[in-house]
Amino acid sequence: MTAAATPAWQPRSVLVIGASRGIGLELVRQYRAQGVPVVATARSDAGLAALQALGAKALRLDVASTAGASGLAWQIDGEAFDVAIVNAGVYGPSKSALQTPTEADFDLVMRTNVLGPMRVIPQLADALAPQARLGLLTSRMGSLALRTNGGGWLYRASKAAANSVLKDASFALAGRAICVALHPGWVRTEMGGDDADLSVEDSVRDLRRTLAGLTPADHGGFFNHDGQPLAW
Repeated sequence: MTAAATPAWQPRSVLVIGASRGIGLELVRQYRAQGVPVVATARSDAGLAALQALGAKALRLDVASTAGASGLAWQIDGEAFDVAIVNAGVYGPSKSALQTPTEADFDLVMRTNVLGPMRVIPQLADALAPQARLGLLTSRMGSLALRTNGGGWLYRASKAAANSVLKDASFALAGRAICVALHPGWVRTEMGGDDADLSVEDSVRDLRRTLAGLTPADHGGFFNHDGQPLAW
C-alpha cells in the first residue's frame, strides 16, 4: 500500500489521543477542515481549549496517569470511530547507548510510550466502527532492522516496545479493525526540532492519506507516513 493518490474513502468520525500540540493538533485541524467530527484528548486546560477552538469534542486524558487514563471508555461509550489515532508520546533524555537513564526518566518514557497505548487501546476497542483504521504513532527509530546507530536509546526502546503493543493488538482486533503502526517522519515539531525534514502539515496530510488507503492486507503492518512499508 502506498499513498500516491488520495483514496475516495473518508472517515465519518475520528478519535485522536494526544492532540494538544504538534502532530495530534494538526490531525484535528485537518480532519475538522474536512468537516469530519473529531473527539480528541489533551492533558491541559490550554490543550483542551485549542481543541474546542477547532470544533472538536475535547476530553481530558493523561495516558501516563492510571486514574487519568481509566475513564476513557465511558467518555466514548456509544461512539463508532472510523479512524482512531493514538499519538501521545514523549522523547525523554537524548542519551546514547551505554548512557544509563535515570529511573525517573525510564518510568516517564515507558509509562507514556508503552503503557499508555496498552491502557488506551483496550478502552477504545468497543468504540470502533466495523473495519475502522487504528493507527499507533510510533517511529522508525523503534525498528531493529533499520537501525544504524544507538542514539536516543531510551526513546528507541520505547518505540520498539510500542510496535510490539500494536502488533499484539492487531491479533486481538483482527476482523474488527485495520491496525497499523505509523512513522510520521522527522517532523518540525517541539519534539522534532527546527531542522527536521517535514512540516507538520505535510506529515499529517500523508498520515491521513495512508490511513484512508489501508486495506485488510495491511492489517498488523508498520508504515511510513507516505504509506511505504517499514521493516520491524
